[in-house]
Amino acid sequence: MVKTKTIPIFPLDLVLFPNQELPLKIFEPRYKQMIDDCILSNKEFGVCLSSSEMTVSNWEAPYGVGTIAKIIDCKDVDTTSGHLHINTKGHNRFRIIRIIPPCLKQPNYYDPFSIEGVQKIDELHQDVGTHEKMYIQAVVELINDIEESISLREWNYLIELWKKKISLLADPQNISSYELDTLLDRYYLKTEIPTLDYVYSLCALGASSPKDLQLILESSTKEQLLKRCEKLLKTD
Repeated sequence: MVKTKTIPIFPLDLVLFPNQELPLKIFEPRYKQMIDDCILSNKEFGVCLSSSEMTVSNWEAPYGVGTIAKIIDCKDVDTTSGHLHINTKGHNRFRIIRIIPPCLKQPNYYDPFSIEGVQKIDELHQDVGTHEKMYIQAVVELINDIEESISLREWNYLIELWKKKISLLADPQNISSYELDTLLDRYYLKTEIPTLDYVYSLCALGASSPKDLQLILESSTKEQLLKRCEKLLKTD
């Protein structure tokens, strides 16, 4: 029987991979409520790539596969802007089984960056009851990690594809092999013992858009992962 649990969902314009750190600045009332709830109950939340083509109660909907984020620390609220600063780290991947819509629909012409937008959401939340959840939740199942190891040959092949892609994108500027190796060093990607985390990081460094990375996150086998990485990094 599949084990499921209910977690808050944070749709973002990015893909979070397991073991990657993600600093966040929280300013919308619905996500301030979410972070408060997570801290009070020692609960995790799910980070998913957001879709502009799908909505939940007029809010951008999450893609179906995401990553559990655990809060590492939470800094004091910025008193001038009211923003909350948190650091998180990705853990298990998950698949959404069922979406639980928020208590509020997105108002027309809602601007989350404006005082008027924040006040409008606060007023609507007062009307439905402040105990109700303004953020999307979902029933999810955890996805098992890919346990097969990445060989040094497979890793070096991906590195060469990445170097070729970066060199082509830089044209007509010439990037030397030394400069490419320095860039790999900067992102801690020079290794003789590659792991899944290294592959995720290399793809993030070579992706053109977050949508490119969603397929990488959704890979269920090493073979599928490597084929998708190759497609992402190839230039022809």
